[in-house]
Amino acid sequence: MPLAAEDLESRTDVDTRIDPTRPWVTIVWNDPVNLMSYVTYVFRSYFGYPKPEAERLMLAVHHEGRAVVATGNREEMERHVEAMHDYGLWATLQREDA
Repeated sequence: MPLAAEDLESRTDVDTRIDPTRPWVTIVWNDPVNLMSYVTYVFRSYFGYPKPEAERLMLAVHHEGRAVVATGNREEMERHVEAMHDYGLWATLQREDA
């Protein structure tokens, strides 16, 4: 059954509010298991962050409960989340805040 004109209009309005260019982020969450030195090691070895940046991100995870460690397209962030899981870290991805 074809859509009525008003249904199509409202559907198009919803679709135009979604910004396909808005990037995704990988978030690493605090956990009671991993040592701070290990989290710093992961950020340095996997992401290639210099020691001061890796330590800053690790401290954000430790004190704030989470840190955004990467930004990019969805597929890339999914790979990062999977890699963090392989390292034993708790990580998720989400759309970057507007």
